[in-house]
Amino acid sequence: MARIAVIGAGMGAMAAAARLAVAGHRVAVYERGATHGGGVGRLERDGFAFDTGPGLLHLPAVYRDLFVKTGKEPLEQCVELRQVDPAGAHVFPDGTTVTLPNASRAGVVSALDAAFGAGSGERWSDLINRAREVWDATRRPLLEEPLRADRAALADDPYPALRRGWFQRGPAPLAKVARRELADPRLAALLESQALAYGLDPRAAPASASVLAYLEQTFGSWYARGGMRALADALHARCLARRVEFTFGAEATAVLAKDGRAAGVELADGTTVAADAVVAGVSPERLARLLPPEAAVAGSAPAVAGGEESGPQAPLGRFSVLLALRGARPVDAPHRTVVHPADPDAEYAELFPTRPGRRRAAPAPGPGVATAPTVTVLRPADSELVPDGDHEAVTLTAAARPHTAVDWADAELAERSADRLVAAAEAAVPNLRDRLLWREIRTPYDTARDTGVATGSVPVPALAGAGGRYLAPANPGQLPGLYRVGGWSHPGGGLAHAGMSGAMVAGLIVDGADWRGSQ
Repeated sequence: MARIAVIGAGMGAMAAAARLAVAGHRVAVYERGATHGGGVGRLERDGFAFDTGPGLLHLPAVYRDLFVKTGKEPLEQCVELRQVDPAGAHVFPDGTTVTLPNASRAGVVSALDAAFGAGSGERWSDLINRAREVWDATRRPLLEEPLRADRAALADDPYPALRRGWFQRGPAPLAKVARRELADPRLAALLESQALAYGLDPRAAPASASVLAYLEQTFGSWYARGGMRALADALHARCLARRVEFTFGAEATAVLAKDGRAAGVELADGTTVAADAVVAGVSPERLARLLPPEAAVAGSAPAVAGGEESGPQAPLGRFSVLLALRGARPVDAPHRTVVHPADPDAEYAELFPTRPGRRRAAPAPGPGVATAPTVTVLRPADSELVPDGDHEAVTLTAAARPHTAVDWADAELAERSADRLVAAAEAAVPNLRDRLLWREIRTPYDTARDTGVATGSVPVPALAGAGGRYLAPANPGQLPGLYRVGGWSHPGGGLAHAGMSGAMVAGLIVDGADWRGSQ
């Protein structure tokens, strides 16, 4: 039985901890904050409750597998998961609205044809078919197996149109592919908005980012009753049932080394904890500060493009406005609605003043969120989130520049940004401002404070292509016996990806470096 010290109680860290405990190891988790879940947070006020992190889950099979492998009770006995149907609505500035069914390819084709004209659904379907080829080519090496030293297979974009020479000047970013293959700018905006929701710049992200749309359409969107925080609570409970020890308010200040191996952690109060292996669920920038000087510069793997270790700017953050509304939620209101701006390129230019591979000075700092942002409106039909049936809890989110680029501690900036989101959201929630009881604002500054990530950024999922710039750091760390886990490590950000990283780290510790994932 090995002693495992885990830094952080995020979703990936807890996923690894539960699996390692079941394998017979003694696992202790040290979390700097007061609670578990990392970015999967919750805010409660006056009988209202809101998720302050992800609002939906894709690829629920990741957590189903985790719960099957770590106990007798399956996921559905611990969390009430349900498919969100319709998957969402999209509102465009020309007045067009399209509502897309959940996990129904034929239904999506019909809805797009009805909204945008005959042939629109077929063009979208053809692109999703090509995205499926990306999924088939990258599923194992990118999502199910640890990142290998030879990453050549993931350096080239597997999007089939590129391999077949449709674009004569080499790799093409997602936006270029979308606008050429989908033709209608509204269809292109639909695809690009799905990449932007993950913090990706559609003008720079490889065409392989189309796989994100494929995953959502194929495997559906899922919601946990009581909010996605319920998933974090269930995972924490599973860890406790497996005798994982948690210490909150315990900030790790150093990874200890002995004989060239990770040998434990030192805490802010001076306590030292000996361990046979250390699992770090923290950002690359924070991990570098914890390592001994000789290890901090050794054996580093590629960082997420634009991340804290490389690239022109840190990944984007999430800006949210949590709205307590008087009046019942309409029964036919979609769970999720995306309100699109008139000029997506203007939003990208404000959010991404520098782009990978571009050698030019950044313009003067712009607004924290775009002047005309893409806004996601979440309206869960969940009685656990409201004081009674005569009220509604609504969450607005938009991509935001990182805290290191914008001073998100500036309350006036936050209020101005919130006003932009509320104004845009009225296209999805009529009479929104008339119904408003109060609002709470969450900025990348809050994310930085809660998670310890100085930029307040949200990690992006790993992607193939772009020469490997969109790969996250490998799970084995700079020291033998040190492992990275969570959204800042392979295979990148997102609830499902964090759960995958936990499975990979547990496999590497239990079975060694030759572990290849499920066969």
